Amino acid sequence: MASGFDQQVYAVVGRIPVGQLATYGQIAELIGAYGCARQVGWALRRLPLPNSVPWHRVVNAQGRIAMSLSREGSDWMQRDLLLAEGIPVDADGRLPLRDYRWVAGAPGARGGASPAADRLAVLPRQR
Repeated sequence: MASGFDQQVYAVVGRIPVGQLATYGQIAELIGAYGCARQVGWALRRLPLPNSVPWHRVVNAQGRIAMSLSREGSDWMQRDLLLAEGIPVDADGRLPLRDYRWVAGAPGARGGASPAADRLAVLPRQR
């Protein structure tokens, strides 16, 4: 069973529209976990594949897919999924993050009316 942190990550990542990208740090900020980009990556790595959570739309802050043998082929799967959505990716995993970056709460983006509303939508209720 996924932790509460993982569930928050999956909920936000699930709102990234087709053909758009987010960074690990961006997802961390949207769930109120500033500085936890690496933990977001670990949460996404724990997803069983295939999965309906669009994990492939999350990349590092340099606009790259982390290409590594330790990913056991999911890096190449991520590249193929992004290409299928119309996002250009070069052989080294670089992509035009500036052109395809998701702005949570922007017109046309799925989610709340603002980044703050997006954070509130995924944080657990205080009792």
